[in-house]
Amino acid sequence: MKNIYNNILQSISNDEKLLAVLIDPDKFSISTAEGFLNRVNKSVATHIFVGGSEVEGQQTGILVKALRRFTQLPIILFPGDVTQVTNEADGILFLSLISGRNSEYLIGKHVKSVSRLSETELEIIPTGYMLIENGKETAVERVTGTKPLSRVNIQLIEDTAKAGEFLGMKLMYLEAGSGATHPVTAEIISKVKKNIQIPLIVGGGIRTKQQLDEAYNFGADLVVIGTAFEENESFFDSLKKKI
Repeated sequence: MKNIYNNILQSISNDEKLLAVLIDPDKFSISTAEGFLNRVNKSVATHIFVGGSEVEGQQTGILVKALRRFTQLPIILFPGDVTQVTNEADGILFLSLISGRNSEYLIGKHVKSVSRLSETELEIIPTGYMLIENGKETAVERVTGTKPLSRVNIQLIEDTAKAGEFLGMKLMYLEAGSGATHPVTAEIISKVKKNIQIPLIVGGGIRTKQQLDEAYNFGADLVVIGTAFEENESFFDSLKKKI
């Protein structure tokens, strides 16, 4: 499955809102894949993201191969490290942590991944990744040794997103972090969206249908939900496709 990015652009032009279910290989049991994906397939979810900050060995490839058996949705890697690159997926968010200043996560890891990516058929989508302070330390902070952008310094968040767009990023991702105390605020989403011309992804801390709708209403083109589904699969019931 290719043309993932073009399909995202087409959906946005059609005023369609997108939803990605984030699956962390370190937390997900393959034995539950069929039942879980049956619920995903019946929901309004449009994409599956796979990845995490701390994932061992070949775990990602094994998981993606298992997921493929039970869904036709595009599976996109959301990697924390080059070890999570697998040709079993359809595409990869080529993440640059532009909210931090650790060169390894701005360009270093990317250079190390090139030889591995060149052996795959993955659609590579350059993505500006911005960690926004949410009230607690996240795994991304620990692993990357970076601090999130302050949620009160909205001008800096806007400028960082715009700089990422100027650098050629095709997607901008505002991330509060896995299990965030609170999601990215409506004001941040709105102001960033008005300041960039590329699709906006928002994730972290969204646990209710109301929070999901708010993210969409203030400018998110694609929302990512992970922890809420891990903790409460019944959340899918509020997101069923309309027949």
